[in-house]
Amino acid sequence: MIRPMRLFVVANPTKSDVRPVLTEWMEMMRKRVEITGIDTSSADDLSQINADVILVLGGDGTLLSCARRLRGRQIPLMGVNFGRLGFLASFTPKEFSLHFEDLIQGKLKNSHRKVLDVSVVGVEVHCDLDRVQEYVQHRRFWATALNDAVVTAGPPFHMVQLAVRADGESEVRYFGDGVIVCTPSGSTAYNVSAGGPIISPTVDAMCITPICPHSLSFRPLVIGADSLITIIMEKVNEGTTLFCDGQASTQLQMGDKILIKRSPHDVILIENPEARLWRSYAEKLNWAVNPAGAVR
Repeated sequence: MIRPMRLFVVANPTKSDVRPVLTEWMEMMRKRVEITGIDTSSADDLSQINADVILVLGGDGTLLSCARRLRGRQIPLMGVNFGRLGFLASFTPKEFSLHFEDLIQGKLKNSHRKVLDVSVVGVEVHCDLDRVQEYVQHRRFWATALNDAVVTAGPPFHMVQLAVRADGESEVRYFGDGVIVCTPSGSTAYNVSAGGPIISPTVDAMCITPICPHSLSFRPLVIGADSLITIIMEKVNEGTTLFCDGQASTQLQMGDKILIKRSPHDVILIENPEARLWRSYAEKLNWAVNPAGAVR
């Protein structure tokens, strides 16, 4: 006898439509799969759950939280969007209903999304930053990020000075409001708002994008996904902070060193067969759309 699919549900109750839709779907889903649990806290550790697939009801933020709480566990995520854009949570509620049987029968494709591994070591730590195992032993903060790691100047909102380098190259110093290091999945988030490039999820890369640099020549830079990025805080504000996916965070001090590399564990997303990359850019970001009222 074939074992039924084990489905774990993560639901964001702050989205007004999630609770009634989940109640409606539960009877239908229990007839076809084994529901092994329902999480509505957005805080519990998901690394030990018993599931073949995690169904995420919310938006991209809910899915980002779920990916972080998996702690590298390789369970595919199927995101149903009840939020605004839905790049990662790519299914609409209607599309989930249409493709639920395809999910059970294993007909939906997976994609592996690159994840950032982000560490902070204090000024008192003296080690070779190119030797990963040395700084791992001394880090005071660690998080992963499916979208991005962002250093923001914070209050009193004076410009900060950062020294940035990759793969042991010479440091580049700059003044500005911060810096974004993003994956291809995160390139359509804060990165694109700050003038960074949109990167296809299939590209093996990450991007360094300055936030309001006090320079006309410091442009976003796309580098290899296996690079090691170091950011040294040379001048900070009281509120200067590092955010990972806008969720995990730590306050930064002068002399702190941030080290960013690719995590050994990707996040697995179940892809919506109805979604098309270019169409998503056009519909969700108004990419290549003519200005309103343009005269032809």
